[in-house]
Amino acid sequence: MKKIFLSAILSVITLFAMATKPHVDHVRVNTEKSTIKWKGSKIAESHEGIINIQKGVLMIEHGTLVGGQFSIDMNSITNTDIESEEYRAKLEGHLKSKDFFDVEQFPTATITITNAVKGEGNSYKVVADLTIKGITHPISFDAEVNVNGLNFLATAKIKIDRTKWDITYNSGNFFENLGDYLIKDKIEFDISLLSAR
Repeated sequence: MKKIFLSAILSVITLFAMATKPHVDHVRVNTEKSTIKWKGSKIAESHEGIINIQKGVLMIEHGTLVGGQFSIDMNSITNTDIESEEYRAKLEGHLKSKDFFDVEQFPTATITITNAVKGEGNSYKVVADLTIKGITHPISFDAEVNVNGLNFLATAKIKIDRTKWDITYNSGNFFENLGDYLIKDKIEFDISLLSAR
């Protein structure tokens, strides 16, 4: 009788543990339909373009964002606002060079979500580790994440100080008397992630 009783108790405990254990789904990012738009500015002008997402997942627990990671293909940097093919190619080549992202040595950048706090509606306060050129720094930003089962649409606007990732070319904090050649330290990223399901 004791063995039967103990076995029944263990079964109940096991079932309770399984019921209360959090279930986190790793939902893949649709790399073809997801986008990252970038924008960089000088004193008198700005340029913008896109970068491709290589792969990624968002971690969803019972309809709530709890984590995630995605990789960015830095070789895919393109400009979308310059009409001249020659000038556009020149800018893209410069962005890929050692002056900026050094994509030959560092072909991939990553964003790893370390904390996500849900606010009202679909809003989140997100903390993540951003790695560019092999350098990692924490960043924080607001995001909107609409989850429907195992489908999601996540959008966020991120601004970073590029000099923290050793991108100091024509920065006013590192070089003097740049005039119109000064490039602002802030880079903006407009991110839209769509689930692959």
